Amino acid sequence: MKSKKLSENILKTVKSRGYKYIELDAVIGADQIIQRSGENFRQYMFSFQDPNGNEMCLRPDLTIASCLRYLKNNTKVKEKIFYSGQAFRKIKDQGGKVILNQIGYEIIGSKRIKQDDYEIIQTSINAIQKIKKTQLKIEIGNIKLFNLLLNKLKLPKRWKLRLSRHFWREKYFESLLKRLETNSDINFLSVELDKKRYKKMKLKNQKQVIAGRKISTILNRFNAKIKDPRKFAEGKKTSFIIRQYLKISCPINNARKNLDSFFSKHKIKIDLKDEFFPIKNKLGKSKIIFSTNFGRELEYYTGMVFNIKNKSNKNLIQGGRYDNLLSNLGSKRKIPAVGAAINLNSYEN
Repeated sequence: MKSKKLSENILKTVKSRGYKYIELDAVIGADQIIQRSGENFRQYMFSFQDPNGNEMCLRPDLTIASCLRYLKNNTKVKEKIFYSGQAFRKIKDQGGKVILNQIGYEIIGSKRIKQDDYEIIQTSINAIQKIKKTQLKIEIGNIKLFNLLLNKLKLPKRWKLRLSRHFWREKYFESLLKRLETNSDINFLSVELDKKRYKKMKLKNQKQVIAGRKISTILNRFNAKIKDPRKFAEGKKTSFIIRQYLKISCPINNARKNLDSFFSKHKIKIDLKDEFFPIKNKLGKSKIIFSTNFGRELEYYTGMVFNIKNKSNKNLIQGGRYDNLLSNLGSKRKIPAVGAAINLNSYEN
């Protein structure tokens, strides 16, 4: 099927489910992207300065461009939208390609979490099945559930934030677990030396800058460590629980039972709400798997995440919930959002 016809069929399917087509700006402010993703994201962007000296960039992500549009229009109501176009990003592992042809669809500003998550997944399934009748592999996870687990573990607050923030960076996350497991970063001699430095620094000018940070900032961080220490004996146990949790993978119909069993075994109380399981395995031969380790590709996901592949294990559609993204982009109120994207480049050749 030619790319143009493929795109038209997908857009027609999405529109039939009540989504409204919108146009997105091709050029957006770079500062908003950097503030959300950090300076490291700059290496992937095509940026430049406008005549007024403002740093701009070609949109590196259609979801971000869509959320910026929602904020720019000062929208106060639910929107059910879809769009198509190109995202421009320097990606090393795609043969030098910098243009991603995508179709996306979103529900923004609605508090109907379970219903909207189901709608996005069902729209994705329909889009694929309209193009080609094929057996699908659907994988679903939930970032919110992982964060609920973290909050129940015996860890300092700063460590919970660290593990949550870096969940999507799989290699670095693994290094954090190893630190917990071996307590390799806890050196009692160093702790005593730090305490002596702490006492000396308290006598100095608190506004003085050392290694790019004010002394007051350094002392505040040290205070947090003193008031919320990490117990030496808890690290290995905590790391073990996290590793075991991330091994859970099963048909979604069995997920609640398996998770309940896991939490009960480790004496952890978590209310498994229906929103964690937005769809049941009712797709004939197609498999729907719930995986606790899934959803670590993009940092802005906050809840349900999913991916759809064909029987050859080729990625077709992926998406999820990103309830904090609009706040990170400047919204003063929390605006729920969920969506999915189809990378048409995957269908080339």
